Amino acid sequence: MNHFGVRDVEVVVIGAGQAGLAAAFHLRRAGWVPDRDFVVLDHSPRPGGAWQFRWPTLTYDKVHGMHALPGMELTGADPQRPSSEVIGGYFGRYEQTFGLRVHRPVSVTAVRAGADDRLLVETSEGAYAPRALINATGTWDRPFWPRFPGQDVFAGRQLHSAQYKGPEDFRGARVVVVGGGTSAVQQLLEIAPVAAATTWVTRRPPVFREGPFGEEQGRAAVALVEQRVRQGLPPRSVVSVTGLPMTEAIRQARASGVLERLPLFARLTPGGVVWADGRTVEADVLLYATGFRAALDHLAPLRLREPGGGIRMDGTRTLRDPRVHLVGYGPSASTIGANRAGRAAVRDIRRLLDGEAQPAHGEAELAGRLAS
Repeated sequence: MNHFGVRDVEVVVIGAGQAGLAAAFHLRRAGWVPDRDFVVLDHSPRPGGAWQFRWPTLTYDKVHGMHALPGMELTGADPQRPSSEVIGGYFGRYEQTFGLRVHRPVSVTAVRAGADDRLLVETSEGAYAPRALINATGTWDRPFWPRFPGQDVFAGRQLHSAQYKGPEDFRGARVVVVGGGTSAVQQLLEIAPVAAATTWVTRRPPVFREGPFGEEQGRAAVALVEQRVRQGLPPRSVVSVTGLPMTEAIRQARASGVLERLPLFARLTPGGVVWADGRTVEADVLLYATGFRAALDHLAPLRLREPGGGIRMDGTRTLRDPRVHLVGYGPSASTIGANRAGRAAVRDIRRLLDGEAQPAHGEAELAGRLAS
């Protein structure tokens, strides 16, 4: 600790979800010691990243594409247990097995330029001065709420999918579900059997994906997301460009009419929603399964954003500050992508701190690294 009460470390990792733990694993494997050379800060109360907040009826058998953390497989999980318990327990064992010494709950309030070419990370447990930063804060803390005329006069309940606790809260209600992603479909399928009526509304027609999703498809999806990041635009999620996987439950719901989709309505009224052509649907509840945005407000003092609203990156490294790496952001916002991004960030940070020139990454190389 220096004479200003700020603790000097080599690297600070913010976030202990999939991406943050993968990065911490690779830091340790590279020879850095937790709590001496690097620290992992997590504001959540328990291990598990965003998974610990998932609704109880999302059992492990309903989880699509959970990829193991590096160095330790997830085996023997009961498919009927809540995914929050299964994955939370797995992350906790992982932290203990590799001695990652995650600090929690710790809130990071700001990251700014510090003295002696270091960054200054201001937190609820004091300040750190790292030479490099790995940001792995994900999106859970920034649910996206769309805005519609009349939201302030709607007499019913409005909530985001992040607040969803299970179908019983909707028993006997007329429910409008807004959103075309996996959470929207999963929650709609749970609510439909107990609700008085359900209506599904999406901005774009949903795309259902048949058959396996292999390496080639994964690379193509990552490349599409990476293209936006390279242009300095806010990223779309990898999932948004892959389509919804066609399962037997989805096939049955489509046949029964539960997944009959309507376009976005124009406004809300006290008793429901109205479309531009005059069509109306009465509603007691609006559930916005409209996704999330990257939780990056604490990085604002670094001025990393481009005029288009996104952060331009080379691999995981931000172009405006090569000391700052984003993992689990944009092209790496998937469980397998987060693992690869953590490894890539550590490799680049080692080069930076050793004074080596930073390599350039082409689009094809980046897509291959994150999706292969």
